[in-house]
Amino acid sequence: MERPGVVWQDRKRIIFGLPWTFTKYVLTKEKLLIQTGILNTKEEEVRLYRIMDVTLRRSLGQRLFGLGTIHCCSADKSTPEFDIKWIPDSAAVKEKLSDLVEAERMAKRVSSREFMSDEDDGEDVL
Repeated sequence: MERPGVVWQDRKRIIFGLPWTFTKYVLTKEKLLIQTGILNTKEEEVRLYRIMDVTLRRSLGQRLFGLGTIHCCSADKSTPEFDIKWIPDSAAVKEKLSDLVEAERMAKRVSSREFMSDEDDGEDVL
């Protein structure tokens, strides 16, 4: 199923870089969707302006098959940390994701201080 406005999409890869998994990643200009499962499915949605940090990790095995994992930290309460696992051309995808996150944060006029919270009462500090 093709979604409108899709910038990038792919599947999680496994051994030899083959996409024999039931995890799909869909990146649009505004959000990242992570779809998992075959019989019981789950779709997580993270708004790009909520992503705080993006890190690329590539083990030796991943590098051998041209894969990598992108680790993201977000201000989303239901998904504070998540991985975009075992994807091809991961460095280019990380750069694309970083650029879209920055563009979305600028468009929404969001800065990282808006996500800081007061440890005493748990309320967001603006």
